[in-house]
Amino acid sequence: MSDKRELDPNKIPRHIAIIMDGNGRWARKRKLPRVMGHKAGADSVKDIVKAAYELGISYLTLYAFSTENWKRPPLEVQALMGLLRSFFGDGVDSLVQKKIRLHCIGQLEQFSGDLQKLIKQAVSDTDKAAGSARGLTLTLALNYGGRAEIVRAARMLAEKCCLGEIASQDISEDVFAAHLYTVGQPDPDIIIRTGGESRLSNFLLWQASYAEMYVTRVMWPDFRRADLIEAIQDYQGRERRYGKTGEQVLNSR
Repeated sequence: MSDKRELDPNKIPRHIAIIMDGNGRWARKRKLPRVMGHKAGADSVKDIVKAAYELGISYLTLYAFSTENWKRPPLEVQALMGLLRSFFGDGVDSLVQKKIRLHCIGQLEQFSGDLQKLIKQAVSDTDKAAGSARGLTLTLALNYGGRAEIVRAARMLAEKCCLGEIASQDISEDVFAAHLYTVGQPDPDIIIRTGGESRLSNFLLWQASYAEMYVTRVMWPDFRRADLIEAIQDYQGRERRYGKTGEQVLNSR
């Protein structure tokens, strides 16, 4: 693609995570029901997944449904569940064709039985199609909360300590990270938030430690390939220090 020439191929982020915000405000601005904003946002998901695949991104994580989203009006929650069913029922074909591996994180057991089956089947289908291919892995955070994920990992380790499977002094950051939903994946290099708000909203709290934050006023339903390119360009212009000084980073190159 021509836009690849606008990016430094040596500085392509390996993992991009996105907080997809602004669906409701997008709809309200157009005097439409909030549900229409979510439907329009689903089109953005398709466009950005395709763009990430073509740009050579290895991991793309999308914050699709948070643990707090259950507090939304019942009709809105019902509509969101319908969009998820549609995606896992019909929207997986394009992932299979491109050998994009699908991964879902969060408290999936709290979804209805039929939706859980659709998720499980979609993950299985894409896993089989991808095989040993090392392309894009798409992670959807569903009924996900960063605090809940950390508590879950702590409980798992506490149980192992009680069973004598691990000593408390042997619990390191790496060991703790191995009990998170995202085990086996690199931490995000950049977290993009659409809609103009500057907060993490309980998203990847552990994994976001050294991620670059990029906030755009573009609402999620309007976010397209060009906006993703712009975010990556901004990322490529930054200096990632990981606690070091700029001089130390320069000398280590």
